[in-house]
Amino acid sequence: MISISSKSPYALAALVELHQRGECGPVPIAELARRREIPAQFLEQLFAILRRAGILRSQRGVKGGYSFARSAAEVTVLELVELLDGPVGAGATGIFAEAGQAVRDVLATSTIADVAEAEARAAGATMYHI
Repeated sequence: MISISSKSPYALAALVELHQRGECGPVPIAELARRREIPAQFLEQLFAILRRAGILRSQRGVKGGYSFARSAAEVTVLELVELLDGPVGAGATGIFAEAGQAVRDVLATSTIADVAEAEARAAGATMYHI
C-alpha cells in the first residue's frame, strides 16, 4: 500500500536544512533539529539510517556534525522515503497500484536540492498587500 510515516517528512525537512546550511562544513544535528523543530533523538535515528545508506557522512568532535556524502542533487525524495518507510506501493493492486506508481514517479523526479530550491523560492516570494 501507500504509506508514508512522519519519518520521511521530518528527514526531508532536516536534509533541506542541511543543504541550505552545509556549505560551510558539517552541521551539528542539534542545530538541524532546533531549526526544523524536530526531536533531536528522533532525527539522530533517521540520520543513522541515512549515514549507513551512504547519503550522509558524520564527523565527530567539536566541529562535528553531518554533511552530504552524495550531492543533494543526486538524492531523490523517493530514495529517502523508501529507505525510511519501505517501498512505496508495494503489494498494491488495481487502482491502488496505479496510485502507488504515480506517487513513485513524482517522488523519483524530485531531489533534495529541488525541494530546497522550491522552499527558498517560496520563502522569498512573500507578498504584502496594502
